[in-house]
Amino acid sequence: MKKPMSHRQILARLKSLSDPRAAAGMARFGITGKKMYGVPIPQLRKIARETGTNSTLARRLWSSGIHEARLLATMIDDPRTLTGKQMEEWVKDFDSWDLCDQCCGNLFDKTALAHQKAVQWSKRRKEFTKRAGFALMATLAVHDKKAKDAKFLKFFPHIKRESHDERNLVKKAVNWALRQIGKRNLNLNRQALRAARQIKKLDSRAAKWIASDALRELESESVQRRLSK
Repeated sequence: MKKPMSHRQILARLKSLSDPRAAAGMARFGITGKKMYGVPIPQLRKIARETGTNSTLARRLWSSGIHEARLLATMIDDPRTLTGKQMEEWVKDFDSWDLCDQCCGNLFDKTALAHQKAVQWSKRRKEFTKRAGFALMATLAVHDKKAKDAKFLKFFPHIKRESHDERNLVKKAVNWALRQIGKRNLNLNRQALRAARQIKKLDSRAAKWIASDALRELESESVQRRLSK
């Protein structure tokens, strides 16, 4: 059996795959980090498949502070062993929207604490932590197939409350959560449309954008046709 790579070997491999031009291109899309190699997501997923689930390795990679190593860590950590303490430590380290979204969609939304953290983080002031709360709501709507509608209905008051936040990374995440919940099934679609119409009446440019964009998609013929089947 082939011996699994150590975290040092993985870091060396990531460095060997570095592409400064790709890193510069990522920065133009708002993907930033203290140390970035420019390794694309498909390459990271390939390494993740070779590595397999490994919580100890994931935490060592995260502690490196390297952007791609942290992305890889979200792909190989075991959500069953993730504690609230670790989730709080990692969310404090978020420094770009893609690290936030990848961590929520690859790892955090598969934990038993996901719904709880979504609500808690939506109330925080820090930009990436607040975004993580709504990114979790969005990814849970897609990935948590067994959850009852009631769990998602609890998110609407938090979506409405934060729809006034003008920060681009926050308002886009609030919109994302509203749209994904509204595409889950016909019942939640109706509730999301109702929430969007309420949000649209608020005296806030962010709220009006969030609501208008969500209504455009959730009322579309393609979405309504799919949900009605």
